[in-house]
Amino acid sequence: MTRHKTWLETTSAQRRGILALSAVEVVLAGVAWADLARRPAETVNGRKRWWATVIAVNIVGPLAYFRWGRKGHAPRFHRNSDRCRRHAPNANSTTA
Repeated sequence: MTRHKTWLETTSAQRRGILALSAVEVVLAGVAWADLARRPAETVNGRKRWWATVIAVNIVGPLAYFRWGRKGHAPRFHRNSDRCRRHAPNANSTTA
């Protein structure tokens, strides 16, 4: 059986590739967990706790969640929703 290379035995190109893929995996998982946390349970296919566990599985978990775990789009919430001018009814507008 062959022995795996240690980190110091890899080339600099291999190290960069490993670091890049690791960064993509961490970012995808973080975005998936944030989306799952903000999304109401009614807009998730299955249990949220189950999807949170699936997201932890390498790069496949977040991709599976984005493909099969969500129903439609999550509602968008603003930090200062009471002061949001874009979605608040405008008293000065006139309708024809």
